[in-house]
Order: sequence, then structure tokens, then C-alpha cells
Amino acid sequence: VEFLYCDLASMKSIRQFVQRFRAKNCPLHVLVNNAGVMLVPERKTEDGFEEHFGLNYLGHFLLTNLLLDTLKQSGTHSHNARIITVSSATHYVGKLHLNDLQSRCSYSPHGAYAQSKLALVLFTYRLQHLLTANGSHVTANVVDPGVVNTELYKHVFWAVKVAKWMTAWLFFKTPEEGASTSIYAAVSPEMEGAGGCYLYNEKRTKSADVAYDEDLQRRLWTESCKMVGISDESSRVP
Repeated sequence: VEFLYCDLASMKSIRQFVQRFRAKNCPLHVLVNNAGVMLVPERKTEDGFEEHFGLNYLGHFLLTNLLLDTLKQSGTHSHNARIITVSSATHYVGKLHLNDLQSRCSYSPHGAYAQSKLALVLFTYRLQHLLTANGSHVTANVVDPGVVNTELYKHVFWAVKVAKWMTAWLFFKTPEEGASTSIYAAVSPEMEGAGGCYLYNEKRTKSADVAYDEDLQRRLWTESCKMVGISDESSRVP
């Protein structure tokens, strides 16, 4: 195992990471987008993005796009390269505010978190559409890990922390259990060649209705490209 530093809250760090990775001339068969913050107080990344949207979504959007060429070169007809993005059931209540993606008008930690997780689902579906249109041997899927007992809950209200401490053994998944669906998406033969799926408990399930809005997927993709400073190659694809 070899570690390379990458701060998903920093566009500069992401670009530096990709440069270091490419310099190794390694293939890339699996990319798991799993970083995240939850319910943090209103604050910005070094690039000026609201932290939930900047780290949870834009960081992964840029990282994935910068690594796409390597993924495409690594995938084959019989063994596709795989992109797995970790969302959350909170995306079901999320609303995408295209005119206020940074939550400047009215900040809500819950709303900002849910929006970032909905954006990840929209991103995955649009990405799979583009990969299919280009005939790439790469698949993109999105995973709901469930409610997992991790440090992600450190910003919740103290009463919730107490309740979590008392009931985690009964209602929360262990980190190992929470990772199982991501691992399934990454290595299962059943997922070979399958993309554009929303997975929960190692099964394909339906995401929020709004996530299937192709116009919203396109508009978010275009706006995301502008925000992270990359060209929008998707403009030529319906």
C-alpha cells in the first residue's frame, strides 16, 4: 500500500496529487470517491466554496475528471475500470439550488449536506451517460453506505451525540459494514460493465426522482466545470 497526499478541499492539492500519480505511470482500475464532511458550521474552502459543496462534491468532480484519461486507458472490454462515488440517503431530501450552489442566501448545514449528496448522484448519472456515449470501458456508480458509526457525526448537536453513543451498537453499521457496498461496486463480477446504478446494501435501487432529470444533470455538469476551471467536453454530447 502506498499513500499519496490529497486534500479534497483544495483544487491546488487535487491537481498536484494527479500530477504525482500520473508521474508513476500506473494504471487506474478503481477510483472510490469517499471523502466528506457533514453538518459543519458555515465556512469556506481555500478556493472560496461552501465546504459541503466544495469538498463533498466539487473536489470529487475535479479529481474524477482529471483522472478520466488514465481510467479510460486502464479499462478493457472484459474488465472495465470502475468509478464508485459515495452519496447518502439524505440526497432524497436534497434540493439543488443552481442559482445558489454556495448556500449564500440562507445557510443550513442539513440543506448544504443534502445538496452535496444529491449533486454526487446527478454527477454519476451524467458521467455514465458521457462514458457510454464515448464508448469508454469505464463504469460509474453511486453508493449509499447506510448509517455508519464514524467520526462524521462530530458536528451534530450534543443530544444527538449522546443518543448515538447509546444506540450505535443497535442501529448503526460498523465501518466495515458501511464499506461493503463500495467494495461490492468496486470488485464484484456482477457489476462488470454495469454503470449508472444507485446501490444500497449491495443491491441496485432507485434514487430520488429528481436525480434522473437529464437537463439538471447537464446544467450541474456545465456549472461545475466553470467552478473548478476545466473545459466542458460534454457540450458535444446530447
